[in-house]
Amino acid sequence: MRNTLTIAELETEHTELLPTRETLAFGNTNWANVFASNSSMALNAASLGSLANSAAYQSITVTQG
Repeated sequence: MRNTLTIAELETEHTELLPTRETLAFGNTNWANVFASNSSMALNAASLGSLANSAAYQSITVTQG
């Protein structure tokens, strides 16, 4: 694999600007509030032949202003 470019190869390269993007703004400040929560609960009775049950919950809330 070649790691160098010649001047002729560099001269064939070109760039272009990306279009502008509108953002949600509050004054001159953009911000996002992210809140994530993970919780789980399991119950297993201590007896022979018992079964374990578990429930899990995940929540992600994002607000932007």
